[in-house]
Amino acid sequence: MQSSARTYLIQGILFVVTIITTTLAGAEWIYGNIFSFVYNFYAMLGGVDAASAAETQEKLLGWPQFIQGLHFSIPFLAILTIHEFGHYFVAKAHQVKVTLPYYIPLWFGIPQSIGTMGAFIRIKSVVTSRLKFFDIGIAGPLAGFIAALAVLWYGFTHLPPVDYIFTIHPEYARYGSSYPQFVYDNASGNLVLGDNILFWLFKTYVADPNLLPHPNEMVHYPYIFAGYLALFFTSLNLIPIGQLDGGHILYGLIGKKKFNVVAPVLFGFFAFYAGLGLFKAESFATGNDGAFYEQLIYLALYIYLLYICFKRVSENNGTAFMVSLIIVVAQFAISYLRPDWEGSTGFLPFVFILGRFLGIKHPETEENEPLDTPRIILGICALIIFVISFSPNPFIIVE
Repeated sequence: MQSSARTYLIQGILFVVTIITTTLAGAEWIYGNIFSFVYNFYAMLGGVDAASAAETQEKLLGWPQFIQGLHFSIPFLAILTIHEFGHYFVAKAHQVKVTLPYYIPLWFGIPQSIGTMGAFIRIKSVVTSRLKFFDIGIAGPLAGFIAALAVLWYGFTHLPPVDYIFTIHPEYARYGSSYPQFVYDNASGNLVLGDNILFWLFKTYVADPNLLPHPNEMVHYPYIFAGYLALFFTSLNLIPIGQLDGGHILYGLIGKKKFNVVAPVLFGFFAFYAGLGLFKAESFATGNDGAFYEQLIYLALYIYLLYICFKRVSENNGTAFMVSLIIVVAQFAISYLRPDWEGSTGFLPFVFILGRFLGIKHPETEENEPLDTPRIILGICALIIFVISFSPNPFIIVE
């Protein structure tokens, strides 16, 4: 009993801290600035330019902006919580022992984090069948997806007047509603949300075009940003590899034998796409020996990264190395033929986490009975949700 109380206390503290960190992060994204206590900390360390200190002080965030950050943290954490409790209640229904969610706060004090690394529940007993893995795996993404739709619908149907953006960028006000024509000549560093099918449909058919913000400003609209992030994490969870939710779903649909063939192939394609365009033939033809050897070192490190990712696919280390080389050669070939084709290197850390830590294969179950027709239909729906929620290049930094 004492152990349970201690666990609940830890979970409660993590949840409260995550509310605070996501609210801080939400305010930073809305206003594009940092909080005064963070600024003062940097100043104490001598990391502030005295010449711009007075101007910066006027834009720093405080308590009123923190309260506004709740417009991001509440919907975002609501979606995350609904997702996790989808898993939780279905696991309980199958008499599988699980914990309440553990939330993971993460905040850097700059507008580059979302205040959390998500949440997870721990399964404390053995899941004995494909059916149970399928039901538990699919419940979270379906529940979270419905919640994300509600948040996005609210965000796009309750867009504030155009003047809203002038409260964040007062320097835009002199241009009025025509500000996008004048203010983006030096927009390097801006974060743009890459389209997925569903997000595009909301922008095109749900939002009032007269109120729809410029892509460079989407991150300042907390409900839209929260809904977009929810779609992004839903799509990542639905990748049908390993013990991701999508892995549980695919394992339930096709069984272990087929899964252990299909999942590594899908992982190979994912790794191939993530690194496509990272290295190109012309980057080695610089005529500068120093630059050439530098690129060669980076390439060797990249091949080693892929080797680590594929090491758990096969017991033969030589196979992992050969697969890594095949992927790199294929990437070079595509980049040579179509230099304009590029993947999204932002996925490479996730490729590493999948290959090195989460694993690509799925644990075996005692019972391997096939799924019934309603569950197969739900599995197909999950695949559709993945397709319409996945952004090939989800976060684009303007150069």
